[in-house]
Amino acid sequence: MSDVKLTSVQKHYAGFHALKDIELSIEPGEFVVMVGPSGGGKSTLLKSIAGLEEISSGIIEIAGRDVTREEPGDRGIAMVFQSYALYPHMTVTENMGFGLKIMKRPKAEIDEAVRHASEILRITDYLDKKPAQLSGGQRQRVAIGPAITRRPHVFLFDEPLSNLDAALRTQMRVELATLHKSLGATMIYVTHDQVEAMTMADRIVVLRAGRIEQVGAPLELYRNPVNHFVASFLGAPRMNFVEGRVTALGAAATLEVPGLPPLTIPALRPDHGLTVGDAVTLGIRPEHLRANPGGTVVIAEATIRLAEQLGRETVLYADAGALRTTGSDTGTDNVTLLLGEGAPPAEGSTIRFGFDPADAYLFRSDGHTVSAPKSST
Repeated sequence: MSDVKLTSVQKHYAGFHALKDIELSIEPGEFVVMVGPSGGGKSTLLKSIAGLEEISSGIIEIAGRDVTREEPGDRGIAMVFQSYALYPHMTVTENMGFGLKIMKRPKAEIDEAVRHASEILRITDYLDKKPAQLSGGQRQRVAIGPAITRRPHVFLFDEPLSNLDAALRTQMRVELATLHKSLGATMIYVTHDQVEAMTMADRIVVLRAGRIEQVGAPLELYRNPVNHFVASFLGAPRMNFVEGRVTALGAAATLEVPGLPPLTIPALRPDHGLTVGDAVTLGIRPEHLRANPGGTVVIAEATIRLAEQLGRETVLYADAGALRTTGSDTGTDNVTLLLGEGAPPAEGSTIRFGFDPADAYLFRSDGHTVSAPKSST
């Protein structure tokens, strides 16, 4: 197990600033997942750690050694790409041992490394087969094999599951999590899929426009996002956001929100920086909205536009009249609710719904979080 440390890492491409002052320390044996929108810098950062991209300035350390200017093969890393990168004319055994063969390792050492890796990956029955004879999930496991045989300091994964269907992605998430526990290895994983990040990571690194927005354990980021962007990025269905204005301030903030009665958001953070009259954004997760509520702030009646029945839960998209959300999943201003089991309201029907203000988030106009639910802190 080895640590990874990035200090003041910058990357420029002909005037484009791809990585901006990256500071990150990864502990030995950690499984760290980097997420963010396309163009956020996550793949560039991973390739910089691997040595496939030369950084413009800064320091990259692996296992306590400065590898900033070292070649990829000298860094003690192994990388697994989105494509399987298997030789179609070679058997599984030959594919898994090819890297060691190129390094001119003894045959006995190669055989033992392949045997050990195949047992870990549970592919011992496929060693004499060629890639075309394997399923997608089997090929992905084989593609991880050469990385294991090298016994690297750090494993790097660049969206390795994106070519698989939904069922196989779920299966491979379990496989990779199990692999991490069995090897105890340091792993850095890039994905655009927040579900992969939430279910697999010890810590998540959220990137946007080449900067790290927040680093932390999955539930820490979900419950206590540092800003509007992180709050919107983690969570499915995503958080509902509505615009409002501060009408009174004290230990709590009283808001005026079109389509809602006046409401008070408790427990402002000491550094909230708000003043009366400021524009703010109110955030409420779909699971905290209640249909036909009692004892909560009741929102004006809403019309169900779409009900997505997912079995144990139902996602409702509702038109709430004057209450307009921003940045909706569906590209509209619908309010999104997440309901438990039971028959959902019919599309086109009218419901009332509401929420407890203590479950809401509040964001300043610059996106900074100034209040989060008490249960999150």
